[in-house]
Amino acid sequence: MRIVLVGPPGAGKGTQAAYLAKNLSIPHISTGDLFRANISQGTELGKQAKAYMDAGNLVPDEVTIAMAEDRLDQQDAADGFLLDGFPRNEQQARALDAYLDRKGIRLDGVLDLEVPEAEVVKRIAGRRTCRNDSAHVFHIEYKRPKRDNVCDEDGGELYQRPDDTEDTVRNRLEVYHRETEPIIDYYKQQNLVVTISALGPVPEVTKRAMEALRHTQHQH
Repeated sequence: MRIVLVGPPGAGKGTQAAYLAKNLSIPHISTGDLFRANISQGTELGKQAKAYMDAGNLVPDEVTIAMAEDRLDQQDAADGFLLDGFPRNEQQARALDAYLDRKGIRLDGVLDLEVPEAEVVKRIAGRRTCRNDSAHVFHIEYKRPKRDNVCDEDGGELYQRPDDTEDTVRNRLEVYHRETEPIIDYYKQQNLVVTISALGPVPEVTKRAMEALRHTQHQH
């Protein structure tokens, strides 16, 4: 299956992508991983991306598109893939369509994870990250540490990352509405979009997603 995953920040896309890719035995291709892989391997595209990121700028579409196409050309993506974070806007969506056309393949579905705005703010602004290890993440409501502001794993101090503050979250949501939401309409015209609620326990959301995707497979 060839799937694009969309949804606002805080919808749990990364978590769902990992589960779905495993369930469907297809590679999970995220923009973040693409950037990291190209930068750490020192590829030409990686160098370009790094220059933009170091300057605090967004990586331009053509660089992102080229990275995504390179990755989709790899053998493991021949029979399917799950794209997460790409395409991020309509120009990237059109480029992806053009690429798939050249290959004579098409998308099976676009999975839209829906979360109310207030919930997004609560999810992200409530996160607390360990200063010693950023993989240790807690939440003031959903995953409270045993002691306030102390990491259960290693006793490090828990803090709120600057990009997790409520203002930043609202700003990221605005960018999402402006840049990424139009691709949902773009894909609706191709009858590809399935929208599911991303509320509730992770396994439940995954189950919902799998059912919705099975449904799109029957349509095509």
